[in-house]
Amino acid sequence: MKKLVFIGLLFFTFWGHAQKKTLQAELTKENILIDGKLDEPTWKNVPPATDFVMYQPDNGKPIPDNQKTEVKVLYNNDAIYIAATLHDDPSKILKEISQRDNFGTSDMFGVFINGFNDGQQNFQFFVSAADVQGDCIMTDENGEDYSWDAVWLSKAVLNDKGWVVEMKIPYAALRFSGGDKQTWGINFFREIRRERKKYTWNLIDTKIGTFTQQNGNLEGIVNIKPPTRLFFMPYASYYLNASDGQKTYATIKGGMDIKYGINDAFTLDAILIPDFGQTKYDDQILNLGPFEQQFNENRAFFTEGTDLFNKGGLFYSRRIGGKPSIDLTLNDNEKIVEEVQNVNLINALKISGRTQKGLGIGILNAVTEKTFATIKDTLSGETRRVVAEPLTNYNVLILDQRFRKNSSVTLINTNVTRNGHYRDANVTALAWDLRTKANTYSLSGNVKYSLINDTEDKNGVFSTIRFAETSGNYRYSIGSDFVSKDFDPNDMGINFYTNYYNLYGNANYRILNPTKLFNTFRIDYDMYTEFNKKSGKVQDNRISTEVNLSTLKNNFYGAGIDLFPLNSHDYYEPRAENRYVIIPRKIEIWGSVSTNYNKKFALDLNPFIIFADEAGRKAYGVDVGPRYRFSDKLLLTYTFSFLRRNNNKGYIDDFDDDNDDSTPETIVFANRNVITYSNTLNGKYAINSAMTLNLAVRQYWSYAENKDILELQQNGTLTPYPQYTKNKNSSFYSWNTDLSYSWWFAPGSQLSILYRNNGVNFERIINKDFKHNITDLLNNQALKHIFSVSVKYFIDYNAVKNKIRRRA
Repeated sequence: MKKLVFIGLLFFTFWGHAQKKTLQAELTKENILIDGKLDEPTWKNVPPATDFVMYQPDNGKPIPDNQKTEVKVLYNNDAIYIAATLHDDPSKILKEISQRDNFGTSDMFGVFINGFNDGQQNFQFFVSAADVQGDCIMTDENGEDYSWDAVWLSKAVLNDKGWVVEMKIPYAALRFSGGDKQTWGINFFREIRRERKKYTWNLIDTKIGTFTQQNGNLEGIVNIKPPTRLFFMPYASYYLNASDGQKTYATIKGGMDIKYGINDAFTLDAILIPDFGQTKYDDQILNLGPFEQQFNENRAFFTEGTDLFNKGGLFYSRRIGGKPSIDLTLNDNEKIVEEVQNVNLINALKISGRTQKGLGIGILNAVTEKTFATIKDTLSGETRRVVAEPLTNYNVLILDQRFRKNSSVTLINTNVTRNGHYRDANVTALAWDLRTKANTYSLSGNVKYSLINDTEDKNGVFSTIRFAETSGNYRYSIGSDFVSKDFDPNDMGINFYTNYYNLYGNANYRILNPTKLFNTFRIDYDMYTEFNKKSGKVQDNRISTEVNLSTLKNNFYGAGIDLFPLNSHDYYEPRAENRYVIIPRKIEIWGSVSTNYNKKFALDLNPFIIFADEAGRKAYGVDVGPRYRFSDKLLLTYTFSFLRRNNNKGYIDDFDDDNDDSTPETIVFANRNVITYSNTLNGKYAINSAMTLNLAVRQYWSYAENKDILELQQNGTLTPYPQYTKNKNSSFYSWNTDLSYSWWFAPGSQLSILYRNNGVNFERIINKDFKHNITDLLNNQALKHIFSVSVKYFIDYNAVKNKIRRRA
């Protein structure tokens, strides 16, 4: 009998977890004040969402009674309203005050909304126990994108029973179909930070390889008439610039962003007279490799809500307003005296949304101005202006069809058109992500075609396919890529490697519930082999295994070993067509430690070492990152990074030594030691949940000291080349400081004050005095200083219209 009861309970539990929960939203005509008190009468008769279950680490375990959570939903024609009551011992609730979208060490409540209920994209809104907001767009493909920011209201209040969250989410912050009767996907989330436990209202089963498809249902929203979604964000900025050898000068800039809801599902964003002067600085490095350094995007317009445009991996937004694309031709005795670092953006707009039948449409367009560089004849003193970048139009088009709540097929096109007889580029791709109904297997891939119109037209193809098991404790995947020699998406995207094909696979095991030793545990085995398409030679090969785990005390550990069992042939380092250098076999061992951030003091440690099958050739390094939380307001983090590469072989020069085009050029390499140091300090002082002071300091120094000069032979080996005597040592050091004050003084409105200084220097003479290199950059002759004040103000057209009506 006991067995029958037990089996019955198991069946009931499984059946209950497998079903989507349903919550009823109630219409309100009462004015809801977002103050965290929940004292409006309309809240009393609303049915609550209860019976939360654990998401991580003990998946499916019910929330304890003393931490029970209740959530209610109201709606009107403007917004939906969320009221969450979160029971707990108030003296134990963690509540570090942090910046928006960075919750720090704090308890958290969130609501996940999918207005189309198609299981593919959540709009997620969070409030911490310190009353800090966060929001993001979540997809299974790309994870959480916190660059997206919406304008909504919230208030978190602690009381003697725990804490309370009240939220108002305008329909303008959501996307949904235009039907009279709405059924949305919804889930509620709670993290009890001190225990590192996460709970959801509708179970998110970790055995299933999807997150967004496991929402519950929200019903009861009917006949809503959302107001016009039209918002203006005017801004004004003042900049004071100072540097040695240049008179201090000030500039004033102003402009406006516009957001317009074309309908309930589609939105137009436009930026008029852009101002990116307060974006984060780039972390420049000593780049000895054959490819450009790839930078993060820090401009809000190109990060917010761009998940649709990232489909297919063809859009690298730093191309827009980046460095000029034209290589300038200099005559004898000429030099560039006014070099263009970045091309100015004239304007940009994007339209994005999704129809009721699941068709997502994205259009992004940007125009950059015609830009000139100044060239000077050093003998005559005459100067001339030449075009560094013509007037250029950038365009991205996305058509993304979702179906069966877990699959999609996407058509992508990017186009760059330059005015006049300059290079134009067009890339088209078809991508797919197909999953079985039970989300146990997936088949994904894409085919891309690039077409370049230049003095010599070129076209190329990139294709990939991947099959994976995506559920359960044991999972695996296999895949392959094929890339032709002339595939080139780099006018709008970024791609380094071409002319190869590969085969790769992964097998892994993970625990889905804690054990007596671990909260989480996962072990991976990976294999990768890459061949040059023309010669068939091995370009890359790797067999690796790694383990990542967290203990019951919430410390995280990882370790791995990467084995490269075959010599590989690097066709990129020589910077010449059909030439390669042989890279010896090697082995890499690494580890990682990250202690519990809940404690005031925590430490991140990441050491590694690489041994190559060549005398004296090895590399080793470490990142050490202590952090200390002095209070809920003050946090300091410091990171020291060190890297040393002994007897590294790399390109330094090439030339034609016989003036015969039919013979190969001489390619010169160096046997060198490369040593890198960097120190980073970040500080945060939160005055309250709307005001923060932030400090970011980065010091970087890297040098490459050439010991022996080598010549690259046709068979990929290196031989001594002592007759080369040019000094090709490299020493690059930089300093950056950002000290900023941020105040969100109204919803969507911000005052920012920033002091920034930075300095960089590159030398061929290596001075190994660490103190000297820092002090050289910190004197006024090297540093550039910027002080700026920026104000942006969020204007809701409907709010202004209603105020005018009331006054009339």
